[in-house]
Amino acid sequence: MSAPHWVIHLPTTLTSRQAAVDLLAALRASLAHIPVLDFGEATISAEAEQSTRTRIWCDAPIGEPRAGPGSRRCHRSVDHPGAWAD
Repeated sequence: MSAPHWVIHLPTTLTSRQAAVDLLAALRASLAHIPVLDFGEATISAEAEQSTRTRIWCDAPIGEPRAGPGSRRCHRSVDHPGAWAD
């Protein structure tokens, strides 16, 4: 049995959904080298509706299944058409 994992909720003063997605994408780009962060599972929510979260990225495995750090995952939007992509 593994130890419990923790989720960090980071409120912002942003006032649009797109601005929140853009900030999350910038954080993913700048912090992707930190292996304990799982941006594929990142979600956003409106401040008044924090129990209703929206997933941003597809995060489907790409290529041969591999578990753990270094696994390739789709970084396209969750509702993208077509094939998965890095």
